[in-house]
Amino acid sequence: MMTRFSVTYWVGANDEAEARQRALDIALEQTVEIPRDAVPAGYVEDEILGKLERLEPASDGRGGFFADISYSEDDVGGDFLQLLNIIFGNSSIKTNIRVEDITLSPGILSLCAGPRFGMPGLRELCGVDKGPLLMSAIKPVGLSSKELGKLAHDFALGGMDFVKDDHGLADQHTSPFAERLKACVDGVNEANAKTGGKATYVPNITAPAMKLFERAWMAKEQGAGGVMIAPALAGYDVIHSLAADPDFGLPIVSHPTFAGPNMITPTTGFSHRFYFGLLQRLMGVDAVVYPNFGGRFGFTLAECQSIVRGCQAEFGGYKPIVPAPGGGMSLARVPEMRDAYGDRVMYLIGGALIRERDNLADASRRLVDAVRAED
Repeated sequence: MMTRFSVTYWVGANDEAEARQRALDIALEQTVEIPRDAVPAGYVEDEILGKLERLEPASDGRGGFFADISYSEDDVGGDFLQLLNIIFGNSSIKTNIRVEDITLSPGILSLCAGPRFGMPGLRELCGVDKGPLLMSAIKPVGLSSKELGKLAHDFALGGMDFVKDDHGLADQHTSPFAERLKACVDGVNEANAKTGGKATYVPNITAPAMKLFERAWMAKEQGAGGVMIAPALAGYDVIHSLAADPDFGLPIVSHPTFAGPNMITPTTGFSHRFYFGLLQRLMGVDAVVYPNFGGRFGFTLAECQSIVRGCQAEFGGYKPIVPAPGGGMSLARVPEMRDAYGDRVMYLIGGALIRERDNLADASRRLVDAVRAED
């Protein structure tokens, strides 16, 4: 018998009997996908078929039930995308089922190497051993590479740890990828030479698969300090493959665009903790951008704090990764953010600083000073 791993689902049901039947249906749907009375006896029934291990009322006020279903490593076959398919393939198309958690097995740990850098590696990279990290975003689309390079320079001059592309920057004629990459790497390096700082530029490389890998290696060769990818657009295995490549070796930042339907309802998709925390660590992401509470996207404080737990709680021995709340961040919110997150995050602030574009380095410096003063 192969070692088994288990997935915890929230199942909407009126009573335990209904919940049990729905959970058993998940066990079938995620593995053999045939009626229960047609499952072959022996290996298929004993090993391949999902098994309901636990069923109990949900304790978080939603009603419904939590169901733990175990799966054989043989269901996965050493394939990362098949792992995701087993976790929540056809059942993701149904309502009143949500993935809440996963318990790993040795085979899954072997398949998923996890983050290469995580929080410890990013701290070492930027030379900040305590307190929150800081990241800014150059924008908007439509500016020239020269203008975006100037923004990157000024953010770095002001002391930001990471300067990333806006996720909308791709290969537009106003700022072609290769040209922007050089302008921003040069701008950040010039600022570092002036300040002695260790700011690093993180280009957005989200693109069709072949171009994405081409841009990833171009970023490495040109001296970028990391790359940003939107997994809901580019594909989860693209990140998994790049993170696992021993020759690549740059931090990977995940962006949430296109991912909304995966977690914004409480009765479908994934829990915030699973999607922005556990799944990202399985992929090998080092920092994950997500919408901050109190901003324009509607995430609650409790949901955001659950993301932090998913990023940093013990999980198969994987390194903790860096949660990067963004959207609505400003200098005025620093005390509120520290109360909510402590030192465990990377503040992402773009638009609020871009407002002060004529004095961007000074505005960035005020933010850095405010955050560092708390330590």
